[in-house]
Amino acid sequence: MSESGLLLEELLSETSAGRRCALCAVVHNVGSTPRRPGAALLVREDRSIFGTLGGGCVEAEVILRVHRDIMPVGGSAYMEFNLNHTWGWDDGLVCGGRMDIAAMTIAQSTDLEPYRLALESIRDREKAWYPIIAEKDDSTVEYRIHVAPTPTLVVAGAGHIGQALARCAVDLDFHVVIIDDRKEFATPERFPPKVEIRVGDIDACLEDFALDSAAYVVIVTRGHKNDQRALEAVIDRPVNYIGLLGSKRKRQVIFDDIVARGLTQSGLDEVHCPIGISIGAETVPEIAISILAEIIKVRRKTPTLWVEGPID
Repeated sequence: MSESGLLLEELLSETSAGRRCALCAVVHNVGSTPRRPGAALLVREDRSIFGTLGGGCVEAEVILRVHRDIMPVGGSAYMEFNLNHTWGWDDGLVCGGRMDIAAMTIAQSTDLEPYRLALESIRDREKAWYPIIAEKDDSTVEYRIHVAPTPTLVVAGAGHIGQALARCAVDLDFHVVIIDDRKEFATPERFPPKVEIRVGDIDACLEDFALDSAAYVVIVTRGHKNDQRALEAVIDRPVNYIGLLGSKRKRQVIFDDIVARGLTQSGLDEVHCPIGISIGAETVPEIAISILAEIIKVRRKTPTLWVEGPID
């Protein structure tokens, strides 16, 4: 589950146990800052935390104010930090930007329904948002913190590279699906517990899998024929990324055959092959990192609205 989902789980757990906590989030920034709008932090009664606003003296000051001024009275606050010599010199955070942070107390008496609904949507890998309300200049401002749907990484091939991709991707909050027709490779023992494993004909499994714009497909099967069948199964699907492991020569052979058989040409232009960012990778883990770096680059290319507000 994403960091946002884990934070909401912790928030609901704390309030269910009768303990107050404070929800803090970056709601606005200008220039260079450690975290962007949408970054969130949960501060517990014992001063322990979950999440981060970027660390350093700004985060320490937020925690201090929350415990000193906000949580004791069940209140909220809107804090503005200019990251100059006043905030960040000692910790090396002289970014030159500005961060605005909203903080509000969450208690059992607080209406928790929006946070429960947001958590349910996150668990279902759907879009979600939750509110944060704070006092600012003798008035109340409300923001909505948006959470993107959990991305799905579908890996066609459970070999060494598929295994390395799965291990890294789960730590990047991807829902990872491994597909292979070899039972001896597609086994739970070879993959982290969070990985979904499907055994069967690779192209048939891909055709049956519900792919959308939050899906990324990597094809790393054991041979050209399986690679081509897998590619044909996803080429016209509304995925955000398709990557095919192989050389320029392999790409040409497979693409020429697909076109010769009267299948689509336009979708082939979007296929990443050779796959991954060029970092001189040689080992299997290095290759996996180069592939995931390319996927992250594609994922972050489209700007996302993380914070909406103030809401009128």
